[in-house]
Amino acid sequence: MKILAIGRNYADHIAELQNEVPDEPVIFFKPDTAILRNNEPFYYPDYTSDVHHEAELILRICREGKDIDRKFAHKYYDGIGLGIDFTARDLQAKAKAKGLPWALAKGFNGSAPVSEFLPLDLFPDLRNINFRLDVNGETRQQGNSRMMLNPFEDIIAYISRFITLKTGDIIFTGTPQGVGPVQLGDRLEGYVEDKKLLDFEIK
Repeated sequence: MKILAIGRNYADHIAELQNEVPDEPVIFFKPDTAILRNNEPFYYPDYTSDVHHEAELILRICREGKDIDRKFAHKYYDGIGLGIDFTARDLQAKAKAKGLPWALAKGFNGSAPVSEFLPLDLFPDLRNINFRLDVNGETRQQGNSRMMLNPFEDIIAYISRFITLKTGDIIFTGTPQGVGPVQLGDRLEGYVEDKKLLDFEIK
């Protein structure tokens, strides 16, 4: 399985990081070793001092497909969950300054906590899904799928033009504004609608 992620998919997040609005979806990878499941704790690595949380709706791919037509994209995922795209912002800034890839800033071990997946029939409208991230009981990020610059179907169609999607792949669909640093001892709780899907500590 592989993890594909979309960058700059919410206008408010683009603005808070002072980035340019992309003409096409921005795609990057995380390796499978980045995944944390079952609310395992996130252990803060010693090679960074500025890890930021980025809460995102995630999709579970349920069948293999390439060059998928947008109108059929809904047939290729069967679950929606919540993930955290942990980013080592200091490593990312250093790489960007040199015009180099920032794979290590996004793909380090444990940088992708993921929740269980909820079946699609639980959502009356896939373009109106609320989600949020609380840190130590305080809401840091709130988003809704209608705010995406590229909705689920567009993401799947675009990625599959270049990369074959396979059963079990996970797609991170982008983060809204409110990203920020995490510290040792923090507790992160993530919700999709009113269902708590993530609840883990930073150690």
